[in-house]
Amino acid sequence: MSQSSVSRVFGKRSKQHTIILASGDKVRHWTIRPWMLGIAASFLAVMAIGYLLGTTYLVLRDDLIGATMARQARIQHAYEDRIASLRSQVDRITSRQLLDQQLMDDKMTRLMEQQARLSTRHGRLDSLLKRAEVVEIVPARIPVPQSRPEDQSPGDGQQQAATKQGRVKQQVAAVDQPSPQTSQHSYAAIEPAPATGTGDVFDNVLYSLNEIEQEQFEKVQYLTSNAYRTAETIRTILQKAGVASGLNAGIGGPFISAENPTAFDASLNDLGAALDTLEKAKLLVRQMPVANPVPNHSVSSKFGKRRDPFLKRIAHHAGIDFKTTYGKAVLSTGAGTVITAKRKGGYGKMVEIDHGGGITTRYAHLSRISVKPGDKVTVGTKIGAAGSTGRSTGPHLHYEIRVNDKALNPQRFLNAGKQLQTYL
Repeated sequence: MSQSSVSRVFGKRSKQHTIILASGDKVRHWTIRPWMLGIAASFLAVMAIGYLLGTTYLVLRDDLIGATMARQARIQHAYEDRIASLRSQVDRITSRQLLDQQLMDDKMTRLMEQQARLSTRHGRLDSLLKRAEVVEIVPARIPVPQSRPEDQSPGDGQQQAATKQGRVKQQVAAVDQPSPQTSQHSYAAIEPAPATGTGDVFDNVLYSLNEIEQEQFEKVQYLTSNAYRTAETIRTILQKAGVASGLNAGIGGPFISAENPTAFDASLNDLGAALDTLEKAKLLVRQMPVANPVPNHSVSSKFGKRRDPFLKRIAHHAGIDFKTTYGKAVLSTGAGTVITAKRKGGYGKMVEIDHGGGITTRYAHLSRISVKPGDKVTVGTKIGAAGSTGRSTGPHLHYEIRVNDKALNPQRFLNAGKQLQTYL
């Protein structure tokens, strides 16, 4: 078949491109096929796209970096703000703890100071209470009002008094064992709130100690008032008997509030002064001739004007006569010093006792004398025996009381003695 016929049947083949390289005698050639051109075109396209992408990245990189950096900055700022907030919370918590600790330390300091103050007062108060017991003015009931006085019935105090004997010492011992009480001047009882934390525990302890201190303060004030009142009663009784007691039972001084830190010490000083006054009054009473020289014996002749048994006319009787049996013991009616113990005119055998303050007593018509001048006697000391010596019509005791050598009615002293029995 000819070439022309083949071409007509299959078509004309395209010519292939050939690259020829000649170098000297050497000649090289490469035939460029279509697929090679496709590959080359694809490679160039990839490179172009990569270039475009790279260019685009380089153009947009600053914005991306800026956005990334801004985001990182925002994250860092948020983190720092969170850290600052947490640090602030920690500081607040620490400050609150420090403040609570300081408050707790202050409460502890107050507690220790008050405990030390109460402990220091314990010995002093105990000694004063012992003195109060000696002079018998310790009340059976401590007057700490729990309700208004006008709301109490008359029998309430007696019933409470029977159940609160000896409370004075128990209250002093309670300094080391606090009990719930109130430090406020009110009639309504106030109960401490239940403790819900350490601070409440300290508050309740301080509350108890304050109440103990307040009750002690009221107790001391009551004892002081009672001592002065008893001393004033004794002084009044003695004055009515005709004896100037020389006791100053007046009460005064600047006002000191119960809440003042020095109030309790001042009240203890007042109690000591009141007890001194009362002890002085009781010592004076023991010296005064207010007892009966022959107890349980009646008076046969009174003081004052009477008909003289010998001359049968009106005369002054300077004492009183007690009807006694012969040899009956005669007792001293007060403390003092014997200044006369001998026979003296119409008195017969007589004992005279000096009680101080210009007060003397005479015991006449004795059958026997049991003391001598200079002897110290107390109330109830036997000084002799009744008889009928001297100017006497029969066994009896002639008893005189003289103040600055002036005879006074002994019956007034005997009556005063009966009133004073409850205070001796």
